[in-house]
Formats: sequence, C-alpha cells, structure tokens
Amino acid sequence: MKTLSHPFRYLASLLMLVSLFAASCGSKEGKVEGVNMLYGTQSKIWKTDKELSAAGDKVKQTDMQEDERITFFADGKYNMTSPAGAVNGKYTFDQAGKTITMTPDGAAQSNSFNVVTLTDDKLTLKSDAGAELRLEKE
Repeated sequence: MKTLSHPFRYLASLLMLVSLFAASCGSKEGKVEGVNMLYGTQSKIWKTDKELSAAGDKVKQTDMQEDERITFFADGKYNMTSPAGAVNGKYTFDQAGKTITMTPDGAAQSNSFNVVTLTDDKLTLKSDAGAELRLEKE
C-alpha cells in the first residue's frame, strides 16, 4: 500500500478539519430564532419529540402524551389538545429573554418556560426545575 505524500496528507487533514467545523456549526440546538418560527405564517402545530427530567434522563411518554399537540397562532393564542381534552390560552414570547409565558383561558396563573431552541422545525422548552420538553413541527 502506498502512503500519501506530505502535501496530500496536509490537504486531507485540512479537509477533515473543515468538514468537522462545518458539521459542528450546523447544529440548531441552542439557537433561538424569531417568534415567527413559533407560529409560521398563521399557525404551527408542535408534537412531543422527547422529554427529559431535570437530571437529564429521558422520560418515557405514555400513549396519551404522544398524542398531545400544541398549536401556536400568530395572534398570540395557543391551543393544546390531547385525548383527554383541549386547553386554549394566550402566550407571550420574549425573544431577548428567551422565554415564553403561557396563560390558559380563565386561569389566574401563567406558566413560563425558557426557550432553549426555536427553529423552523424544533422547539425546546425548559422549566425552572430543569426538565426539558423537546417538540418538533408536525
């Protein structure tokens, strides 16, 4: 077997480094884009991809949880549906603070989450306790 000469080894190493750098920069995890990624043009439906406990362990989803959907609308409203029923409410998104606050209709209290990732097809919400809910566009 013939070994590569010095210039070819250098070029091969350089190409490997460039491709590794490009792959690492391509990750969307941790990227929070504009609020329109949340609702698309008018509305967008999100479904659970994965849930992690505060310790970072994967939480097994029940059949009912797998059927849950949340729809965010451009007018600041949301709708959560599951086989058990539906909840409507309003949300506010603070892009600079990377938080979303959701208030169910008729409720006195709201729920706030840190937005870890928000792209066209991925949404990761983190509770104050550290649990994560990773959603994907339906």
